[in-house]
Amino acid sequence: MKTTTPLLTPYKMGQFDLLHRVVLAPLTRQRAYGGVPQPHAAVYYAQRGSPGGFLISEGTRIAAGSPAAAARQEQESSSSFKDVPGIWAQEHVEAWRPVVDAVHAKGAVFFCQLWHVADDVVRQRQQQVSPQMSFDGRREELSSLRRVAAEDASGVVDWFRRAARNAIDAGFDGVEILGANGYFVDDEGQGANGLERRSRFALEVVEAVVREVGGHRVGVRLDQFAATPDEHALALHVVSWLSDRGVLYCHMIEPRVDERRRVSRRLLSFREAFGGTFMPAAGTGGRRATQRPGCGTPTWWHTGGSSWRTRTCRGEPLNECDHYSSQRQQDQSKTIY
Repeated sequence: MKTTTPLLTPYKMGQFDLLHRVVLAPLTRQRAYGGVPQPHAAVYYAQRGSPGGFLISEGTRIAAGSPAAAARQEQESSSSFKDVPGIWAQEHVEAWRPVVDAVHAKGAVFFCQLWHVADDVVRQRQQQVSPQMSFDGRREELSSLRRVAAEDASGVVDWFRRAARNAIDAGFDGVEILGANGYFVDDEGQGANGLERRSRFALEVVEAVVREVGGHRVGVRLDQFAATPDEHALALHVVSWLSDRGVLYCHMIEPRVDERRRVSRRLLSFREAFGGTFMPAAGTGGRRATQRPGCGTPTWWHTGGSSWRTRTCRGEPLNECDHYSSQRQQDQSKTIY
């Protein structure tokens, strides 16, 4: 009797007919020189596309770094996130189009991850973090981060809205808003009113993007914040709100997977609160990931690529993770990693 691999079964995600549930996760590569996607990006993403597959782009900046630079549609230098692609200017829209076309030619669905790079907002602050060395030996000067100031919030919300429209104009099928890793919800507050206050900025961003391009084209990536009751309640509040607004999917980071449960205990409440597609970015891989059981509709997802899917199905070993090459600029690294 032939065994069905849950990850390789078809799934209808809103208007998108997917042939499997292996998703290319957003992977920062810092190879868009000057913030503009390069021709090698079309090769890189097309290699990872497959018929009925789903790809999420690397984090893509929504603005130039400061209100003044954004108004000029120029990119200010940012040492900690150099050469990540942008989507705020027409130049970016034009550069992304052949990349998106290459992915669509493979029959895959392609979403653009929208990223507000907090480092850009604070670049002019005097306080500095100790210099760091990159994987390829470059010395990087980093600025300390801060929350989005109240007077800047409305402008950042509009940056997200305009970036979403630009992504659709570039041909992307939709957008994913990066809300994980401290990029979204970090205002102080406690209790019911505190939840509203702490999540206000995040929800205003999502609301603006949904109004601009439609909830059927919007996903949100979140994490579980801290492992405390207050932080859990905050995450659950945000996930429930997203479900009520018709957001297409919730992409939630799960550092570890409990193989004995249909849904990890740590994500079960979020899965139950979200009515759309719930996509765990799970800390598992290889053959064990293909054996994960379903949990109703939607079921398990795994963030990988077409090579992962093919090799796992054949029982072939995966490449060892090469952190040194993942963000290098050599020609062979631009498409392999």
